[in-house]
Amino acid sequence: MTHKLSPFASGFALCCALLAAPPLALAAPENEDMAEAATEPITPLLPFQELTADTLFLLLLGEIAGSRGDLEVSVEAYLHAARQTRDPRVARRATEIALVARDMESATSAARIWQETDPASEDARRTLAGILAARGDQMNEVQIELARILANSQDEQLEQNLLGLNRALAPMPDKALAREIIERLVEPYLNKAPAHLALAQAAATDDDPVGALGAVERALELRPGWDAAVVLKSQLLVQMNAIDEALLLLRGHLAQHPESRSVSIAHARTLVSARDYEAALAEFRRLLAANPDDRDLMYAVALVAAEIGAFEIATEHFRQALEARHPEADAIRMNLGRIAEDSERPGEALDWYYEVGAGGYHTDAQIRIAHILANNGAPSAALRHLQDAAAEADPDDVRRLLLAEVLLLREAERYDAALERIEQVLVHTPEDTELLYESAMLAERVDRLELMEQRLRALIELDPDHAHAYNALGYTLADRGLRLEEAEGLIRHALELAPDDPFILDSLGWVRFRRDAPEEALHHLEEAYALRPDPEIAAHLGEVLWSLGRHDEAGEIWDAALERDPANRVLGETLERLRGW
Repeated sequence: MTHKLSPFASGFALCCALLAAPPLALAAPENEDMAEAATEPITPLLPFQELTADTLFLLLLGEIAGSRGDLEVSVEAYLHAARQTRDPRVARRATEIALVARDMESATSAARIWQETDPASEDARRTLAGILAARGDQMNEVQIELARILANSQDEQLEQNLLGLNRALAPMPDKALAREIIERLVEPYLNKAPAHLALAQAAATDDDPVGALGAVERALELRPGWDAAVVLKSQLLVQMNAIDEALLLLRGHLAQHPESRSVSIAHARTLVSARDYEAALAEFRRLLAANPDDRDLMYAVALVAAEIGAFEIATEHFRQALEARHPEADAIRMNLGRIAEDSERPGEALDWYYEVGAGGYHTDAQIRIAHILANNGAPSAALRHLQDAAAEADPDDVRRLLLAEVLLLREAERYDAALERIEQVLVHTPEDTELLYESAMLAERVDRLELMEQRLRALIELDPDHAHAYNALGYTLADRGLRLEEAEGLIRHALELAPDDPFILDSLGWVRFRRDAPEEALHHLEEAYALRPDPEIAAHLGEVLWSLGRHDEAGEIWDAALERDPANRVLGETLERLRGW
C-alpha cells in the first residue's frame, strides 16, 4: 500500500514560512524582573532562515517524493534539510515523514533536532520519548524526557500529561517495563487522582486487572464520581467477568450523573458484553438521538442492530455513518455486503465488496466476492478472481487467498486440483504447518495415504504438540484397518494433548471398535457424542450400537444426525453399508 504525504503546496507553504520567520535575537535581560519573565514558558522565537537554492530543493524534493510514495527519498531529503537549517518546523516535518516510513533511526535523529531547537516543546519531548520507547532502547532517556514534561507542567497540563503517559509508552513491547517506568514517573504525584488512573492503565496493559482495579479504586477515593475512573473500573470488571457488577456500577453513577456521555456509552457497551443486545441497541439509539451527528454512535447502532438481525435499522445507520465519512468505511461496506448476502441479494453484496479499497479488509472482500460467484453458478470465475487477487497481494494475504481457493475446490469436490494447488505453495513454504495439515487431509480424500503420512509426520516434527496431526494419522490408519496398535498409540497421545476433544474421543472409540472391543468403544463414543453430536460421531456410535444388536437405538441416532446433516459423506456411507440405503 502506498503512503501519501501532503501535496506540493505543503512544501511551498513551509518555504514561505521560513522566509517570514524573524531572526533569532535574544538580548540579555536588563533587570531581575526581566530575568524572571524570561524563565516563563514563551512561544519560541524561530531562527531566521535564508532560503537557499539547496534548502528549497531539499524541501520540494521531500514533498514531491512523499506525494509519489517514495518515502525513502522523502525522509532523506527532509532529514538533510533539518540538519542544514536547524529549524524546529523542518525537524518536526522530518520526524513525521520518518514515522510514516517506519524509519526509526531517521525519526530519532529528526526528533532530537526538533527537541534541541525547540526545548520548550512538550510535543517534541513526547514524540522523542515515544520513538525511543518504540525502539526499546535508551529507556533512561525516555524516562528523563517524560519526567521533564511532568515537572514543567501547570496544574491542568499536569493532569493531561499524567493521563498521557501510557499513550507515550504504548509502543514499548515490554509492558512490564513500561509499567515500572510509569510507577517511577508518577511517584511525586500520588496525591493526585490522575496518577493513580495512569497506574491503573499501566497495570491493565500489563495483564494485571486486580492491580489495575486497586489503583482505580484509589483514584476514585481521591476524586469521587470521576467519569474516566468509573469507565475504566467498569471495563476492568467486564474483563474479570463481573459484568453484573459493572452494570450496577454504571447505573449507580448514571442515576446521580445522567448527563455523563462517556459513562452512558460504557453502559451501552457493557450491555453488549452481557449479550443483552436489545437493551444495548435501545441505549445506543437514545445516545444517538441526543447526538445526531455522532458518526461513532451511528456505527454502534448499526453493529448492534446487525447482531440481532434488525437489518433494516442496521442498513440505515451504516449508510448514515458512511455519509458522515466514518473512518471505518471499509468495515461498514463489509457489513453492508454481509447483510445483503444474508438477505439473499448477491448482486448488491457484490457491489459493496467491490467498493472495499486497499487496506485491512481488501482480502476479506475478495474472498467474499469469490464465495458469491461460486454459489451463484460461476465457480471458474470465482477461482480466477482469487488468483488475480493473489497476484497483487502481500505474502500474508496470498496465503489466505490460497486457502480460500482450496476451500472452493474442495467444496466443488475437486480434491486432486485442491491438493495440487497446496503442493505448489508448499514447495516454497515447506514448514507451513497449516498447509501441511490441509495437504494431508486432501491426500487422504484421494487415497494418497503415503503422501498423507509424509505430510502429517513432517507436521509432527515441526509441532510435536499438534494433537490433531496425531489424531488424523491414527484415525486414518484405524479406519482402513491398518497398523491398529500404532494407530491406537497415536490417538491416545493426541488425547493426552487434548483430553476433552470430542473428535479425538471419537477416534479412540473407533480404533477400539476396530480392535474388537465394542463395549469399550461404546463408552468413548457416547462421551464424544455427548460433547458434540457431530454426524460422523453419530455414524460411528450408531455402527457400534448396531454391532451390539441395539438396532433401534442406532436408528434413532442416525435419523437425528440425518435431519441435521443429510449430505454427510461418512454418515451416508455407513447407512448404505448397514441399512442398504
